[in-house]
Amino acid sequence: MATDTRIHDVPLSALSTAILPGDPGYDEARQAFNTAVDQRPAAIAHPATAADVAALVSAARAAGLRVAVQGGAHNAGPQGDLQDALLIRTTRLDEVTIDPVAQRARVGAGVLWQQVVEAATPHGLAALHGSSPDVGVVGYSLGGGIGWLARRHGLQSSRITAARLVTAAGEIVEVDAEREPDLFWALRGGGGNVGVVTELEFELLPIAAAYAGMMAWDWSQAERVLQRWAAWAPGATEDVTTSARIMQFPPLPDVPEFLRGRQMVVIDGAVLGEPAAAAQVLQPLRELGPEIDMFGTLPMPALTRIHGDPEQPLPSTSGTQMLAELPPEAVSAFVRAAGPGSGSSLVLAELRQLGGALGRPAPGGGAVSQLDGAFVAFALGMAFDEEMAGRSQIHADRVMDALAPWAGGRPYLNFVEERIETAVAYEAEVFERLRAIRAQVDPTGLFRSNHEI
Repeated sequence: MATDTRIHDVPLSALSTAILPGDPGYDEARQAFNTAVDQRPAAIAHPATAADVAALVSAARAAGLRVAVQGGAHNAGPQGDLQDALLIRTTRLDEVTIDPVAQRARVGAGVLWQQVVEAATPHGLAALHGSSPDVGVVGYSLGGGIGWLARRHGLQSSRITAARLVTAAGEIVEVDAEREPDLFWALRGGGGNVGVVTELEFELLPIAAAYAGMMAWDWSQAERVLQRWAAWAPGATEDVTTSARIMQFPPLPDVPEFLRGRQMVVIDGAVLGEPAAAAQVLQPLRELGPEIDMFGTLPMPALTRIHGDPEQPLPSTSGTQMLAELPPEAVSAFVRAAGPGSGSSLVLAELRQLGGALGRPAPGGGAVSQLDGAFVAFALGMAFDEEMAGRSQIHADRVMDALAPWAGGRPYLNFVEERIETAVAYEAEVFERLRAIRAQVDPTGLFRSNHEI
């Protein structure tokens, strides 16, 4: 390939350890978490320091390549096949430092959420992690970040306090509210468009436990359960963050035996506060007689796994949509599209409860400091072959079409796993400011973010 020749023309000090197409380990190194994403970068590198990253960025620029970055490699689809890019995998940037006095964490770009949670817990501190333990901290944070504490404490991006960043010029800069304030603003919700973050610092919260878990019913109860949840959720206190899902568990050994091969309706999430009061908050749902009820007081590390997200790479396809409201008619449409008798092949069709602190501008601002929907819908199906992928996408689209009459609000890009016009995810003036900042620090468009500005 022509790109191979160009790569070998640049200083070997920067790219001599790069993995090229045809090299041993290339296929393993190029794999995204969603294995249906067939990315084939011109080269792959695994830097160990910010200086390594700076050298790689300069070498890629000299070679006529763009630069893509992946840590946990979730949501890689929007980046495309990467044939014109050097892919920087940040897995070796894996340090975690907890400052219990300042209640902050500083992490390398390759750190996954479970590492942070486990490091913070001995200090009685919690992070605004998501619903899966193996998602990369940096990508999740730059794109917003909603988890089980979100309706009380907002987006994870609003908790960012500082970063170390490699620019398109190959310079290493320290970013915070005083130093590089424009870059600091852009990093808080603007994605990875302005450079390679090698370290991220963010606030932690003094929370040791939550009343959390899941309830489940046979999916024949989906209409009854989801109507109750949809009526209950908007009036729930901000200490409550939940999701409701119609799930079809595959008959695989990795699935717990009590769920294996079952079709269920599931409500999961967390309630902050005293256990007795939290249990009372959930009483309207318990009155429906769940077949499985695993809610109880849990230490913070356990919250990363109550959603049961797969922790190993799998091929999938998905769809998402922000919802302005979820009236009874919308719930019925959702059940018809994904529940009993629908013919759906989806593993899950999900509705996440938003509002609370997520619906208010966060102190200190940022490119995204709030979400303007009441719920967000997400649907996912398996894609082990082309036929299955096509069927799953049809069924995911069918769910989103069914909910379209109640759509409202800008999309949440961390859930969007395909290329879209990025501008629709931001207010017009915010997007123009992001464009201006990127034009200043990356005038040639060197960086290839998953949702590009």
